[in-house]
Amino acid sequence: MDLILLGAPGAGKGTQGALLAEKLGIPKIATGDMLRDAVRQGTALGLEAKRFMDAGELVPDEVILGMVRERLSQADAVGGAIFDGYPRNAAQAESLGRMLGELDRSIDAVVSIDVPEDAIVERMTGRRTDPETGRVYHLVHNPPSAEVRDRLVQRDDDREETVRHRLQVYRTATEPLVAYYRASGVPFYAVDGDRPIEQVQEEILDLLGNDASTTP
Repeated sequence: MDLILLGAPGAGKGTQGALLAEKLGIPKIATGDMLRDAVRQGTALGLEAKRFMDAGELVPDEVILGMVRERLSQADAVGGAIFDGYPRNAAQAESLGRMLGELDRSIDAVVSIDVPEDAIVERMTGRRTDPETGRVYHLVHNPPSAEVRDRLVQRDDDREETVRHRLQVYRTATEPLVAYYRASGVPFYAVDGDRPIEQVQEEILDLLGNDASTTP
Protein backbone atom coordinates (compact mmCIF):
# COMPACT_ATOMS: atom_id res chain seq x y z
CA MET A 1 0.00 0.00 0.00
CA ASP A 2 1.23 3.47 -0.94
CA LEU A 3 -0.48 6.01 1.27
CA ILE A 4 -0.27 9.81 1.49
CA LEU A 5 -0.87 11.62 4.78
CA LEU A 6 -1.88 15.26 4.51
CA GLY A 7 -2.20 17.69 7.39
CA ALA A 8 -1.05 21.07 8.59
CA PRO A 9 2.05 21.45 10.77
CA GLY A 10 1.11 20.16 14.20
CA ALA A 11 -1.86 18.10 12.96
CA GLY A 12 -0.23 14.81 13.97
CA LYS A 13 0.99 13.41 10.64
CA GLY A 14 4.31 12.29 12.10
CA THR A 15 2.69 10.49 15.01
CA GLN A 16 0.01 8.81 12.93
CA GLY A 17 2.50 7.95 10.20
CA ALA A 18 4.82 6.22 12.66
CA LEU A 19 1.94 4.21 14.13
CA LEU A 20 0.70 3.22 10.67
CA ALA A 21 4.20 2.22 9.59
CA GLU A 22 4.43 -0.16 12.53
CA LYS A 23 0.94 -1.51 11.99
CA LEU A 24 1.24 -2.01 8.23
CA GLY A 25 4.88 -3.06 8.12
CA ILE A 26 5.92 -0.40 5.59
CA PRO A 27 8.23 2.60 6.08
CA LYS A 28 7.19 6.18 6.67
CA ILE A 29 8.84 8.54 4.22
CA ALA A 30 9.22 12.12 5.42
CA THR A 31 11.14 14.02 2.76
CA GLY A 32 12.67 16.45 5.26
CA ASP A 33 14.22 13.58 7.22
CA MET A 34 15.25 11.84 4.01
CA LEU A 35 16.92 14.99 2.72
CA ARG A 36 18.92 15.47 5.91
CA ASP A 37 19.97 11.80 5.87
CA ALA A 38 21.12 11.99 2.25
CA VAL A 39 23.18 15.11 2.94
CA ARG A 40 24.71 13.54 6.05
CA GLN A 41 25.56 10.33 4.18
CA GLY A 42 27.03 12.21 1.24
CA THR A 43 25.05 10.41 -1.47
CA ALA A 44 25.12 11.83 -5.00
CA LEU A 45 21.65 13.32 -4.63
CA GLY A 46 22.49 14.46 -1.11
CA LEU A 47 25.52 16.37 -2.37
CA GLU A 48 23.42 17.93 -5.13
CA ALA A 49 20.79 18.96 -2.59
CA LYS A 50 23.44 20.39 -0.29
CA ARG A 51 24.67 22.65 -3.10
CA PHE A 52 21.25 24.30 -3.25
CA MET A 53 20.88 24.43 0.52
CA ASP A 54 24.30 26.05 0.97
CA ALA A 55 23.27 28.70 -1.54
CA GLY A 56 20.09 29.40 0.43
CA GLU A 57 17.89 28.05 -2.36
CA LEU A 58 15.03 25.56 -2.30
CA VAL A 59 15.97 22.03 -3.31
CA PRO A 60 14.37 21.43 -6.74
CA ASP A 61 11.47 19.03 -6.98
CA GLU A 62 13.38 16.72 -9.30
CA VAL A 63 16.10 16.21 -6.70
CA ILE A 64 13.54 15.38 -4.01
CA LEU A 65 11.76 13.03 -6.40
CA GLY A 66 15.05 11.28 -7.14
CA MET A 67 15.54 10.70 -3.41
CA VAL A 68 12.02 9.32 -3.13
CA ARG A 69 12.71 6.96 -6.04
CA GLU A 70 15.91 5.74 -4.36
CA ARG A 71 14.09 5.20 -1.08
CA LEU A 72 11.27 3.23 -2.72
CA SER A 73 13.82 0.89 -4.31
CA GLN A 74 15.02 -0.27 -0.89
CA ALA A 75 13.82 -3.67 0.30
CA ASP A 76 11.57 -2.45 3.11
CA ALA A 77 9.66 -0.11 0.77
CA VAL A 78 8.99 -2.50 -2.11
CA GLY A 79 5.58 -3.39 -0.67
CA GLY A 80 4.54 0.20 -0.07
CA ALA A 81 5.26 3.36 1.86
CA ILE A 82 3.57 6.11 3.85
CA PHE A 83 4.31 9.59 2.51
CA ASP A 84 4.37 12.07 5.38
CA GLY A 85 3.86 15.63 4.13
CA TYR A 86 4.81 14.86 0.53
CA PRO A 87 3.74 15.83 -2.05
CA ARG A 88 3.22 19.45 -0.99
CA ASN A 89 1.50 20.73 -4.11
CA ALA A 90 -0.29 19.52 -7.24
CA ALA A 91 2.84 19.67 -9.40
CA GLN A 92 4.68 17.35 -6.98
CA ALA A 93 1.64 15.08 -6.90
CA GLU A 94 1.71 14.73 -10.69
CA SER A 95 5.43 13.96 -10.68
CA LEU A 96 5.03 11.41 -7.90
CA GLY A 97 2.18 9.74 -9.77
CA ARG A 98 4.26 9.42 -12.94
CA MET A 99 7.24 8.05 -11.03
CA LEU A 100 5.11 5.48 -9.20
CA GLY A 101 3.59 4.47 -12.53
CA GLU A 102 7.09 3.74 -13.86
CA LEU A 103 7.49 1.41 -10.87
CA ASP A 104 4.13 -0.22 -11.61
CA ARG A 105 2.71 1.30 -8.43
CA SER A 106 0.13 3.94 -7.60
CA ILE A 107 -1.27 5.85 -4.63
CA ASP A 108 -3.84 3.63 -2.92
CA ALA A 109 -5.33 6.25 -0.59
CA VAL A 110 -4.93 9.79 0.69
CA VAL A 111 -5.76 10.61 4.32
CA SER A 112 -6.10 14.22 5.40
CA ILE A 113 -5.79 14.79 9.16
CA ASP A 114 -7.86 17.89 9.87
CA VAL A 115 -7.40 19.96 13.04
CA PRO A 116 -8.85 23.46 13.68
CA GLU A 117 -6.27 26.23 13.43
CA ASP A 118 -6.72 27.40 17.02
CA ALA A 119 -6.18 23.85 18.29
CA ILE A 120 -2.95 23.57 16.30
CA VAL A 121 -1.75 26.91 17.63
CA GLU A 122 -2.43 25.70 21.18
CA ARG A 123 -0.57 22.46 20.52
CA MET A 124 2.50 24.11 19.04
CA THR A 125 2.83 27.24 21.17
CA GLY A 126 2.59 25.12 24.32
CA ARG A 127 5.64 23.04 23.40
CA ARG A 128 8.85 23.52 25.36
CA THR A 129 12.23 21.82 24.90
CA ASP A 130 14.78 20.89 27.53
CA PRO A 131 18.12 22.06 26.04
CA GLU A 132 20.04 19.63 28.23
CA THR A 133 18.20 16.44 27.26
CA GLY A 134 16.36 17.39 24.07
CA ARG A 135 13.10 16.15 25.56
CA VAL A 136 9.96 17.96 24.44
CA TYR A 137 7.18 18.85 26.87
CA HIS A 138 3.82 20.55 26.56
CA LEU A 139 2.73 23.00 29.22
CA VAL A 140 -0.80 21.53 29.29
CA HIS A 141 -0.73 18.01 27.84
CA ASN A 142 2.70 16.85 29.02
CA PRO A 143 3.81 19.30 31.72
CA PRO A 144 7.42 19.26 32.95
CA SER A 145 8.46 18.63 36.51
CA ALA A 146 9.31 21.59 38.71
CA GLU A 147 13.05 20.88 38.60
CA VAL A 148 13.31 21.27 34.81
CA ARG A 149 10.61 23.88 34.14
CA ASP A 150 12.87 26.94 34.50
CA ARG A 151 15.42 25.76 31.94
CA LEU A 152 12.92 24.92 29.19
CA VAL A 153 12.94 26.98 26.00
CA GLN A 154 10.43 27.65 23.26
CA ARG A 155 11.61 27.15 19.68
CA ASP A 156 11.26 30.18 17.45
CA ASP A 157 9.04 28.25 15.02
CA ASP A 158 6.64 27.42 17.88
CA ARG A 159 5.84 31.09 18.56
CA GLU A 160 2.27 32.03 17.70
CA GLU A 161 2.93 34.46 14.85
CA THR A 162 5.28 31.96 13.20
CA VAL A 163 2.82 29.10 13.64
CA ARG A 164 -0.04 31.08 12.09
CA HIS A 165 2.18 32.07 9.16
CA ARG A 166 3.14 28.44 8.56
CA LEU A 167 -0.53 27.46 8.62
CA GLN A 168 -1.36 30.14 6.05
CA VAL A 169 1.43 28.92 3.78
CA TYR A 170 0.20 25.36 4.18
CA ARG A 171 -3.38 26.26 3.31
CA THR A 172 -2.31 28.18 0.21
CA ALA A 173 -0.25 25.26 -1.11
CA THR A 174 -2.48 22.41 -0.01
CA GLU A 175 -5.97 23.46 -1.04
CA PRO A 176 -5.14 22.80 -4.73
CA LEU A 177 -3.53 19.49 -3.69
CA VAL A 178 -6.68 18.37 -1.88
CA ALA A 179 -8.73 19.29 -4.94
CA TYR A 180 -6.28 17.39 -7.16
CA TYR A 181 -6.63 14.16 -5.21
CA ARG A 182 -10.38 14.48 -4.75
CA ALA A 183 -10.70 14.71 -8.54
CA SER A 184 -8.16 11.96 -9.23
CA GLY A 185 -10.32 9.00 -8.28
CA VAL A 186 -7.89 7.96 -5.53
CA PRO A 187 -9.77 7.14 -2.29
CA PHE A 188 -9.62 10.35 -0.22
CA TYR A 189 -10.46 10.36 3.48
CA ALA A 190 -10.67 13.32 5.85
CA VAL A 191 -10.44 12.49 9.55
CA ASP A 192 -10.88 14.64 12.64
CA GLY A 193 -7.42 14.90 14.16
CA ASP A 194 -8.56 16.89 17.19
CA ARG A 195 -9.07 13.74 19.25
CA PRO A 196 -6.92 11.30 21.21
CA ILE A 197 -4.18 9.67 19.13
CA GLU A 198 -5.66 6.20 19.51
CA GLN A 199 -9.08 7.27 18.21
CA VAL A 200 -7.58 8.93 15.14
CA GLN A 201 -5.46 5.86 14.42
CA GLU A 202 -8.44 3.52 14.76
CA GLU A 203 -10.51 5.57 12.32
CA ILE A 204 -7.72 5.69 9.75
CA LEU A 205 -7.30 1.91 9.90
CA ASP A 206 -11.05 1.44 9.61
CA LEU A 207 -11.18 3.70 6.54
CA LEU A 208 -8.30 1.89 4.88
CA GLY A 209 -10.17 -1.34 5.59
CA ASN A 210 -9.16 -4.48 3.75
CA ASP A 211 -6.30 -2.78 1.91
CA ALA A 212 -4.60 -2.08 5.24
CA SER A 213 -5.30 -5.49 6.72
CA THR A 214 -3.80 -7.32 3.73
CA THR A 215 -0.62 -5.27 3.46
CA PRO A 216 2.46 -7.36 4.41
